Amino acid sequence: MYLKSCKRIFLPAVIACLLITSSVTAQTDTIDQQHHRLNTSFLKPGVKQYLVYFQSPAHANKLNLSLWVREIEKTSRNNEPVFRITQHWYGEDTARYAVFSSVNTVADFSPLYHAETRGTAQKAYNWSKTGITGDNTPDNKAADFKLGFERPNYNWHLDIETFEMLPLAAGKTFLINFYDAGLEPPKYVTYKVTGSEVLQTLNGQQTDCWKLFTEGDAPMGGHYTQTFWISKSGHELLKEEDSFGGMYRYKVKLPGLAPYLEERFVQAK
Repeated sequence: MYLKSCKRIFLPAVIACLLITSSVTAQTDTIDQQHHRLNTSFLKPGVKQYLVYFQSPAHANKLNLSLWVREIEKTSRNNEPVFRITQHWYGEDTARYAVFSSVNTVADFSPLYHAETRGTAQKAYNWSKTGITGDNTPDNKAADFKLGFERPNYNWHLDIETFEMLPLAAGKTFLINFYDAGLEPPKYVTYKVTGSEVLQTLNGQQTDCWKLFTEGDAPMGGHYTQTFWISKSGHELLKEEDSFGGMYRYKVKLPGLAPYLEERFVQAK
């Protein structure tokens, strides 16, 4: 009789607990300045370099290689603490070289400015919570661009830095309000933590990482998937794997011993 009473009390409690756990596990966090904010204390100033390579199944013995350098600095703009993030994308020839400069608040990573230069063409934008407009930089090809926002958003060109500031955990799903300067209006993109995996890094070191996944349809057509490996202890994106149009793209973070090319060039002048 006692055991039967315990079952009547205990089993419903267990089921309720499981249901609560399931609902927590399936929680979706809306990531923007008005809901869940990014933890900017996770973003570390310094230089990060990524080897980026493309592979096509039709040409499995050929790789297209690039080196992406991302430098994060903490500074100020109009007496406001900001991150200045500069990217250099190096390819096999000068035609593929590109430079990007972005400014975001330290408070919540809201974008304030973004510029890109490819060859002699430059596009520069001033960014606010209510809209984006072309900057008055000379020869700015985006000088006449203007787009209003319904709500604040994040610079999609800084996706790596954004992911490193997420409160990653098992079962988490995030809706991130992203915008790519000069393109179609902002939209919420879904990213899911699909599990974790231990990566082997330098000297056989084992690094436990969260796996963050997204998929969708590209504006020009075709389905794509992306998976990101972000270290649990250091909040660093160590690896990315993308597939689209039968192609595969990989990004692998290089160790700190990789020479910083831009610094070498400055020292040589």
